[in-house]
This record gives sequence, C-alpha cells and structure tokens, in this order.
Amino acid sequence: MSSSPELTERQLRVLDAVVQSYIETAEPAGSQMVARRFGLGVSPATIRGIMSELEEMGYLFHRHTSSGRIPTDRAYRTYVDRVMHRSAPSTREQLALRTELQGRASALEEILRRAAQVLGVLTQELGVAVAPVLDSVVLERVELVRVSAERLLLVLNLRSGVVRTIFVRVPGQMAPESVSQMTQLLNERLAGHTLHEIRTTLGDRLRDAHTAGEGRELLDIFIAESEEIFTLADPSGVMLGSAQMLAEQPEFASNARMRELLELTERRDLLREALQARRGAGLSITIGGENDDARFSDLTLVTSSYSKGDLRGVIGVIGPTRMPYDKIIGLVEHTSRLVEGLLE
Repeated sequence: MSSSPELTERQLRVLDAVVQSYIETAEPAGSQMVARRFGLGVSPATIRGIMSELEEMGYLFHRHTSSGRIPTDRAYRTYVDRVMHRSAPSTREQLALRTELQGRASALEEILRRAAQVLGVLTQELGVAVAPVLDSVVLERVELVRVSAERLLLVLNLRSGVVRTIFVRVPGQMAPESVSQMTQLLNERLAGHTLHEIRTTLGDRLRDAHTAGEGRELLDIFIAESEEIFTLADPSGVMLGSAQMLAEQPEFASNARMRELLELTERRDLLREALQARRGAGLSITIGGENDDARFSDLTLVTSSYSKGDLRGVIGVIGPTRMPYDKIIGLVEHTSRLVEGLLE
C-alpha cells in the first residue's frame, strides 16, 4: 500500500500526533488532547476539522461511542513512510542483545532462538526468527562415524560453518575399512556441491563407483535414501519468543483474541509461509491488511533479513498494528546485523 502524497503538512502533523497518541495509550485521540499535548499551534476546533478530513480520506476512524479518532492501516503506513523518525536502540538495549547473543558460542539455531526471545522482551511483541534454508549451501566435507552395529553417524560440514548430523541405518556390522572407503568416496564425489545438487544427482555421481561387498551395500543405501539424507529442513524452522508479551497488550484482552493469538503461535506453517518470502528482502514491514493472509489482518510484521554466504534467514517481531514502529524497526535491524556478525 503506497502512502498518499496529497496530505498537507498540517494534515501530516495531526496524523503524526494521533498515531503517536494511540500507540502510547491505546485510547482514541481527541482534538483537545492533541492540542494540549502536541502543541501544533492551532486550536482544538481546527484540529477537529483536520481529523474529520483525515477520516474522510481513510486515515482515521472513530467508534460510535467515542469522539476520539483511531489510526487505520493506511495511517500507520503513511506514518512509517513519511513521518516517523527512527530511533536507534539504547545503550542498555544494545548491551542486552550483545550479551544474550554473544555470551557463549552456540549452534545457529540456538542463537536464533535467543534472538527471538530477547527481541520479544525488548519490544514487548512476539519475537520471531527463521532459520536458513540449507538447499543452496555447499557441502565442504563428509565424515562417517560408526556408533553401533546398525547405525552410522553422517556428519555434513557445510560452508558458512553449519554442521548437520544424520543417523544412517545399515544392515549389521560394517568393517572399518568399508566405512573409511565410503567416507573417501563421498568426499571425492560430493564436496563442493550444494545440497540440492547432491540430492538430485547423487545416483549419477555414485553409480559408477567401483566398490564391492559391504562397500557396495553401503553405497546402495546412500543412493536409495538420498532424498531423506540430504534434505536438511530445519527441525523447528520458525523460532518464537514468549507470547506472554503480546498477551499483556490491550488488543488481546478478550478471550477470543487471546485464543486467536495462541492458535497463530501453534501454526508454525502459517508463520513460515508469511516469513519465507522475506529472506534477502532487507527490512520489511507489512501492516494489517497489507499481509497476504487474512489471519494477520490485525497484526504488523517487522522483519529484517540476515545473510552470510549461502545462508539467508529472517529476524523480526509480530504484534498489533498499534506498535512503536520507531523503536522496533531499529531493534530488529540491529539484531539482524548482530546475527550476521556471529555467522562470520
């Protein structure tokens, strides 16, 4: 939804005041309060007239029980695009993020989980993080480790520092020589290719390998199970902070709205679908009805993509359209840059 250039400077100032007031109080803004608090240099009567104009233009609306005005999605969009002054995270917030994310070395998924959690706490919204899709990541090295008579541990060392382990079931005890031979063969034939390339061409890459006995048997297992072995979908995909932050906001005071929120947090597939397209998109803000899925029509998604080499994912927050955009955008972008730094 594009912002409308036809608003006058005075209309923009009143719009700014109404949006700021509603974000802070969750109460409809009246002309008297706007005049008293924001010092726009015009009378309450003039402000009331401008608010009526903005309502006719689709930027504000009012409930029949109140004379105060509430911003529409269009108002928030114009506020974000044309009026708002973005604020950088405070020193305290930057320290909290750095301490939480850099405090100890961890797997990428754990870093993202902590990022979603701390973002939720700092913004009082629902923190979200999407792990990278690994299909385009290049395999650097393979290790095969025998862990029992019937199981091998396949360790995939991927570019960008990601490591994945998969158990491969084998029929009975495999001689160490057979396991070592297979490790060498896999590295010769697969290293330097993406997981997608490996999965779709594994049969061609391995079929002419000169192996016999146990080695051939193990080779056939890898060819038959290539789809399962080399499809490394992240086990969680979407990581969430605590929904308690959102539950305490006025928008979720009713039992019905609370149930909708909880259902949304349980539908990781919906969240994944809403967030997937944002990989590599930089900063992305969709407000209310701008979201493709009607189930997000009362919510705003603020996300920032992170990337390092072949890895691409998303960090952000979900909350009601009434959110402090100026603060949240800065926090989300700062967090995504911190995550990128940890992928170095």
